[in-house]
Amino acid sequence: MQQAATQTTPVASGAPDPALERELAHSIVEALNFDVKADDIAADAPLYGEGLGLDSIDILEVALVVSKKYGFQLRSDDENNVRIFQSLGTLAEHIAAHRTK
Repeated sequence: MQQAATQTTPVASGAPDPALERELAHSIVEALNFDVKADDIAADAPLYGEGLGLDSIDILEVALVVSKKYGFQLRSDDENNVRIFQSLGTLAEHIAAHRTK
């Protein structure tokens, strides 16, 4: 007889969470002292380069904010970082799936 598997990891709905995206945008603007308004950051704009223009030091700051605010760590050696930090939306999806706070 087969037993049903018990799910132990949080599940993201796959749907964007505009409230979390806005909250995250405000946190990024505040942490990095940006001149841009949080509401002007598009959820699908790239965080690196042409989009928001973050560099590796900025990403470390964002990771620290995420760690403190959402209760889990983003690791620099995570092979998924390129996808996680692709945009505000992908970062918000990752937070929604892994947050403890």
